[in-house]
Amino acid sequence: MTHSPVPMADYLRVIGRGKDGARSLNRTQSQDLMTRLLAGQLSDLEKGGFALAMRIKGESAEELLGFTAAVQDSLPAVSAQIAGLGAGSVVVLPSYNGARKLPNLTPLLALLLAQKGVPMLVHGITDDAHRTTSAQIFDALGMPAAHTAADVADRWAQRLPAFMPLRTLHPAMADLLALRATLGVRNSGHTLAKLLLPVPGALRVVNHTHPEYATSLAMFLAQSRATALLMRGTEGEPVADARRLPALKCYLNGELDTALSAEAQSGPLAGLPDLPTAIDPGATACAIQAMLSGALPLPTPIARQMQCLLALRSAAP
Repeated sequence: MTHSPVPMADYLRVIGRGKDGARSLNRTQSQDLMTRLLAGQLSDLEKGGFALAMRIKGESAEELLGFTAAVQDSLPAVSAQIAGLGAGSVVVLPSYNGARKLPNLTPLLALLLAQKGVPMLVHGITDDAHRTTSAQIFDALGMPAAHTAADVADRWAQRLPAFMPLRTLHPAMADLLALRATLGVRNSGHTLAKLLLPVPGALRVVNHTHPEYATSLAMFLAQSRATALLMRGTEGEPVADARRLPALKCYLNGELDTALSAEAQSGPLAGLPDLPTAIDPGATACAIQAMLSGALPLPTPIARQMQCLLALRSAAP
């Protein structure tokens, strides 16, 4: 005997009562809702209602567990093909914000780790009218986006990071993010994209911008028994602020490992790194090349983040 699906209105009545009146869905409900959304089974009105309700309420750890389960279950074949490359322990960087005021140095972190022999997969958006994206910087560095597993394998064989657009990696998730153009604000898709795990067992950097997300994401990593580096991002990017080290919290199978983690830098800054004043793709690419060659010093916080990721990767089973 089959059961009729729960009406979307029932879910919206739970999550759509404002910041103080809304309640959270349980994991099963969250997974059901997101599964139907990604499968194209909701109307535009229902998707908009969900996006705005969650924007106001915020996602609980339980909801994130259900949502991410649905996202992982709907990954297209290219994800399994990448996982089948047999390249060892992959490190994943989600790049969805880009640079607004500071240079976007996510590609620098990816290149540093790739040069150490780490298979690096960066995923995210390709362009933003108001920000400089990692995709644009990789293009300026002569590394166009990867669209197939063969493209990824080619980059890794050259000890280079592979950037894959979300539109290639998970088209349904890209559609969810695209609601921002209609609604004017980000939605849960932005958080879920940053939690995407294209390769099972990969080490992720999970970054946040608002303090409340630090709590819910820590609970999510613990309950999902994840191996990940949790940190406050630089303008939403998964790279340490070149000026001051943020707290780097290393989770190994869901447990916070304080020995592998790094405390946030405190006190006044002794000096500022030599960063480009322009944040366009060309200027950022030139600065990254100079740092890789040693012509410019590598920012200490980014070097420390690289060390944390290498140590966490080595400790992972």
